[in-house]
Amino acid sequence: MSMGEKIRQMRKRASLTQAELAARLELSPSTIGMYEQDRREPDSHTLNRLCEIFGVSGDYFIGNSGHWQTNGTMEVSDVFDEFTRRLTVQEGLMFDGVPLNSEDRRKIIDAIQVVAAIAKQQHKNASDNKK
Repeated sequence: MSMGEKIRQMRKRASLTQAELAARLELSPSTIGMYEQDRREPDSHTLNRLCEIFGVSGDYFIGNSGHWQTNGTMEVSDVFDEFTRRLTVQEGLMFDGVPLNSEDRRKIIDAIQVVAAIAKQQHKNASDNKK
């Protein structure tokens, strides 16, 4: 699948029009159209923004693996945010062999947020006790 096809596919999965994606990227809708038709490729800044919007790594768009890329250290909250974005747009996700619907996805995201808040508070309390 070409980069343009991947951009189109991710845009549609996110239920965005070309104009809406263009507005988020501060580009013209015709530029998005050219990307999707493989008549033009996004620069590195735009590619990074696409990755942020769709919750994928640059590797997804340039043809390497579709996995998240981590370099160096990363905040747990950033991992949760990235997972949440990916969970929101990824098609074909299943839980125990059953496809996830939007309500299922929302429940998983809510559960992650609750667990993250508890862990954050426990970490804060442990740090405060060490002082």
